[in-house]
This record gives sequence, C-alpha cells and structure tokens, in this order.
Amino acid sequence: MSGPTADAWINPLRDSRDRRLPHIAGPCGLVIFGVTGDLARKKLMPAVYDLANRGLLPPGFALVGFARRDWADEDFGKIVHDAVREHARTPFREHVWEQLSRGIRFVQGSFDDAAAFTELKNTLATLDRERGTRGNHAFYLSIPPAQFPTVCQQLSQSGLAKSVDGQWRRVVIEKPFGHDLDSARELNAVVNKVFPEDTVFRIDHYLGKETVQNILALRFANQLFDPIWNSHYVDHVQITMAEDIGLGGRAGYYDGIGAARDVIQNHLLQLLAFTAMEEPVSFEPSELQAEKIKVLSATRLAEPLDETTARGQYAGGWQGGLEVVGLHDEEGFAKDSTTETYAAITLEVDTRRWAGVPFYLRTGKRLGRRVTEIAVVFKRAPHLPFDATMTEELGQNALVIRVQPDEGVTMRFGSKVPGSSMEVRDVNMDFSYGQAFTVSSPEAYERLILDVLLGEPSLFPVNAEVELSWTILDPALEHWARQGMPEPYEAGTWGPPSAEEMMRRTGREWRRP
Repeated sequence: MSGPTADAWINPLRDSRDRRLPHIAGPCGLVIFGVTGDLARKKLMPAVYDLANRGLLPPGFALVGFARRDWADEDFGKIVHDAVREHARTPFREHVWEQLSRGIRFVQGSFDDAAAFTELKNTLATLDRERGTRGNHAFYLSIPPAQFPTVCQQLSQSGLAKSVDGQWRRVVIEKPFGHDLDSARELNAVVNKVFPEDTVFRIDHYLGKETVQNILALRFANQLFDPIWNSHYVDHVQITMAEDIGLGGRAGYYDGIGAARDVIQNHLLQLLAFTAMEEPVSFEPSELQAEKIKVLSATRLAEPLDETTARGQYAGGWQGGLEVVGLHDEEGFAKDSTTETYAAITLEVDTRRWAGVPFYLRTGKRLGRRVTEIAVVFKRAPHLPFDATMTEELGQNALVIRVQPDEGVTMRFGSKVPGSSMEVRDVNMDFSYGQAFTVSSPEAYERLILDVLLGEPSLFPVNAEVELSWTILDPALEHWARQGMPEPYEAGTWGPPSAEEMMRRTGREWRRP
C-alpha cells in the first residue's frame, strides 16, 4: 500500500476524517437568551465549562448572557461560576475557569428592545477583536416558543443573523417545537425566514445521550442483531419514558401541554426512528436524517383510537415512602384541567421490515420509578421438544436498551435451571456503561452544544422530522380533546387501568422496568 490511504491505515491519528478523534471547535462564541432560567444554570453553563475542561473549546471562546437583569459582566461571571461549581460534571480547575471567564460578557435588555440588540452587536464585535471569535456566533434561544419571533426579528434587524465573509451564525431552539402541526409549520417559517434551515439546530437532549447513539452501533456494527431485527422475529416494541416525580413548580408550563406533547412528539418518536430506521449509507447528517424521515413517513397511529391509546392524570398516593398530592392539588394547576400526565399510544410502521409489529409508546409522571428504555420483545419459540411444564416460567426473549438512569443493554433469554429435571426460566445478560468503560459519559448538552459549534447537525431534528411527528400525534390529541377528563391513576403505580387494558386486548402486557 502507498499514498495517503496507506499512511492513514498505518497511523489513523493522521487521518483528519478519523471519527475516533475528538473534534475541537474553531474560534466562536455562544449567546444565551433566557440565561436566568433553570436550563441555563443547571445544564448549559456547566456544559460549556465541561467542554472547556476537556479541551474542546478554543482558547478565545466567548460566552454572552442576555437578560433583563441589571448585571455587570462580573455579576454574570459569578452566576456562571456558581452554576459550574454546583452542576459541572468534571472537576473544577482554576486555570480552566480563569481562561473561560475572560470571555464572559453580559448584555442587559428585553427581547423587544432594539437598543439592547445593538449593544449585543457591539459586544460581539468587541469579542471578535479581543478574543478572536472571528464573527462566528451561535444564539441559544432558551426561552418560551412565543418569544422566538421577537428574538429572531431583532437578530435579523440588527444584522446579527447574517453570515458574511465566511463567518457563520447559527440558532439553537429548545422544544416544544409548536403544539400541533399547524403551529410547528408556522414556527418553522418564522425561524427559517431569518435563519436558513442548515443553520437551525433544534435541541432534543435525548439524542445527545450515549445510549441513544449506541442504538446505531448496536444495530449496524454487529451482525448478531440485523437478521432478527424485523417482523419475522419481533413481536412488538415498547418505548417507555417514566418519571417518579410530579409537576412540582412546573404547573404553569405544563398545563395545556401534557405528556404527549412534552415527551412523545419529540423524545419517543425520535427513539422510534432510531430503532426502526434502515441502515444509512453513511453517518453523514443528510443520510441519517433521510432514513429517519423515511421511517416517520411510514408511521401512523393504530386504530380505533379508543382501544389503541390511553391517557391519565395522577391522583394522590404514596411514593418513595412519602404521601404525595394529586395533580389537581398541585400549586398553580387548574382544578378542571384536562391536561394528561400519562399518555400511551400504539403505532404501526408500514414498511416491509416492520409490517404487523406494533410499537407501544408511553410516558408519565408519578409512575413506579424513573426509567427510559427501548424494549424489543421477540416472538415465542415453538418449544417443540419441551412440554408445557418445562417452559411455563419462561417469558418472551427481549433486548432492552436502557437509556437512563442505569445506561446499558440487557438481553433476556431462557436457560435451564440447575438440577436433574429440564426446567427453563428467564435469565438476563447485562452490559452496563458504568462497568464496561472507565470514562464517564458526557452530558447530553455537552455533545449537542459542541455539535452546534462544529456545525454538525446529525443529532438535531430537521423541519420534516418535526412536522411528521406532529402529523403522527395530532389525531390522538384531537381524539383526547373530545373525551373530557383523563382517567385518574394512583401515584406510584404504572398508569391508568385503560393503559393496561390497551395491551391486554392484544394479549400483551407492559413491562415493569
């Protein structure tokens, strides 16, 4: 072998395309709108520090906060410092903080204040000169969607959204991406009027989790699973995101949104897409997005919706040894609210691979425990050599991808019980990230913020994915809107009786993680 290909083979560290190497962001800065909120304090600021601590940010990186508070740069720096001390994943190092803090600035103003955006423009120009950010800036809209049009308009009118002379400008949007298909299209149009689609990064923090990305490795790097990853062998798929907490102080945000809009439309449908998509030609962003769009285009709600969906609201009860109140007793929640805190739907994927395989998606608050998982449940074997007593304690084989909190993969299969008789029971084969790797996984926001700064859009849903997700979910939302009050379920249980009945109709049952 000769030439650059041979050199790269001999020493892959010399190949700039080697995806095993860490990618370091070039000269740039990040502007956070909504910098006084919990997301910025608990996730965004610590993630920026952790990236700096790992050497993945440029030495002259700039962090700018924008809010109404009457803060000087030093005041904002203290806020960032305290957030980092409390929430950062990596150890605090004084020299890293010193370098990062020299690029921290604050701009005071409201979202409709044109003068404040002029000041922001001047601040960024100063950082370009003093910190070498070279006009490359990302704008993180950690704000309610209702404020997106105002901020985008101000960024446009001030000239901050326009890329010139090889500089880049990008915008980062937090969910929810609308509340139905029409509002999502309207929101996309507002944002795309200012920022071209290839500069828009819609954050779904679940896609930044290592275990979600591991779905691609599990499926496409191993010959073991591909032959059985289809309707010939798979009975059904369950995708669960369960929380053991109630709404607490989020009642004002949550009322009118509900579990389906908050979780199913984005997180769970993205997990379905990763699970059901065909193998991409490569891991280039356009190829990944194309396969996700294909599978979402083929996905629809199973009918009739009375039998294939369920929703509920948590009532009071006992959880974790504590007595907790029901939804309607939560402070700030309307007593007559029909907003669901539990939602379950049945989906069908009309492709050759998945024809006839139901996908069950569920999410809820005040459930039995906090867990997010994807369970691929296989059809039962014929058991021809065994009589009924030998296999009566044997369930269905399953492959379970644990997204959180105990990240890993479990395989459930039958094994002979020690002894003189032939008796088969379920056993588990377990892979845990914490035990298999000595390096701790980055937080999702670390990966996603770095990808924004690198201009790497693979893990960010595009317009088509967002609109297809609403196309899938909207019929269920419209159906529930006609049904009145959701069914109550006791705190600490696994949801309303109608969800259990939904599964029993097909001879199946929900997993108890």
